[in-house]
Amino acid sequence: MKKVLILASGNGSNAENISKFLKKTDSGNQIKVLCNVKKAAVFEKMKNLNIPCLLIKNSINKCLIKECRDFQPDLIILAGYLKKIPIDLIEFFKKKIINIHPSLLPKYGGQGMYGDNVHNQVLLNQEKETGITIHYVNEKYDRGEIIFQKKTSLQNDETLNTIKAKIKNLEMKYFPIIIYQLLYVRKH
Repeated sequence: MKKVLILASGNGSNAENISKFLKKTDSGNQIKVLCNVKKAAVFEKMKNLNIPCLLIKNSINKCLIKECRDFQPDLIILAGYLKKIPIDLIEFFKKKIINIHPSLLPKYGGQGMYGDNVHNQVLLNQEKETGITIHYVNEKYDRGEIIFQKKTSLQNDETLNTIKAKIKNLEMKYFPIIIYQLLYVRKH
């Protein structure tokens, strides 16, 4: 049995997808979700899956560190979590914290580069391809060791919405698979 801690800040589509995938594997995974936004949709999604989802507030970093150390997860997954992870946590859980980014890093990474901000830059620069990057978290935004990348080609008539849809499809397909591999196949 593996313990998985998912950190979310919003809608929870990745958290939901990952949780459903891990439940289907029937490996007896223990999943817990932490969220820093009181009215985030992730709470309802996790409730429907019978997965504990806790609000971390006030001193977010202090609460986060306490929850992580108490739970002792095998893997911490950032699934739309937009806060910087405290260095103490990164050092304590070295190579056990992963993130997904909606571009082919190192392009379009760094502070403030998430969601539509990334996709708008891809459009502005008329990129011919984009994709996702799954990487370990370190002390610098989007600079951790790359675990996996998947590309998708772009056409001249792409819009923000078409790029978002392509990226979402890649995330839904590959993020749970890579998580499963990290938990049960690869040494990390």
